[in-house]
Amino acid sequence: MGFQALLNEIEKGLPSSGYLFHASDNFLNREAIKAIKELVPEGEREFNFHIFDFSREADEKASLEQLLVTANTVPFFGKRRFVIWSGNLKGLSKKDMKTMESYFSNPSPFSVLLLFHDGILKKEMRESFRGVKIISLDIREAEIPSWIRHRAKLKGFEVSDDVAGYLLGLKGPDLGLLSAEVEKISLLGKQEIGVDDISGLIEGGGFYTPFDLVEALEEKNAERVFRIYKVLKETTESYSLIGILNWLYGRKL
Repeated sequence: MGFQALLNEIEKGLPSSGYLFHASDNFLNREAIKAIKELVPEGEREFNFHIFDFSREADEKASLEQLLVTANTVPFFGKRRFVIWSGNLKGLSKKDMKTMESYFSNPSPFSVLLLFHDGILKKEMRESFRGVKIISLDIREAEIPSWIRHRAKLKGFEVSDDVAGYLLGLKGPDLGLLSAEVEKISLLGKQEIGVDDISGLIEGGGFYTPFDLVEALEEKNAERVFRIYKVLKETTESYSLIGILNWLYGRKL
């Protein structure tokens, strides 16, 4: 379903009483929580937006009992309360899991309980949350250029497909790194950004190598071939690139 599914739910005001989001990259969970926070008016957040961190890295262990008390409390100054559980569902005991299941069988009409699971969601976990809307936030590599363009729009500028592909090729599919680069590009203060604008700004020697180009050619993956070539064209001398490709293909004969 991808991150766009979350944005679609936010546009509708998160109508369900319970959600279970999961992502293999925790960056996506953090970004999703930020997006949901924006749905709550700033003056109401202290009363109607609550995050309970159950991750191992949490400074203070959250209480499931306190989370459910919060979810069952009538909201102040607003129509609904947004309660977030964040962590890995594997860390829940069987007793806690049963408690969660019991809540979702009769959820509070005043709250939206949103679970954010770090990692892959296994089949048995899905079965434990049948009454909850389950959404994967993971983004396929082919969808990342679109994600970059959306991210740029949020920062007040536009990038072309070439720029998005260039960034992906140079930095790889790490969304955290790509987000940082978009943030850096926003400091240029321009509304439209081209490859020439960022070629000297983006650090790094290139995520792709001629070996990757040969691999893509052998796979007959045209989209990947052109993406890799665009990056190598900017980061490698033409004669050097031709020489390396000749050498690589020569070894395969």
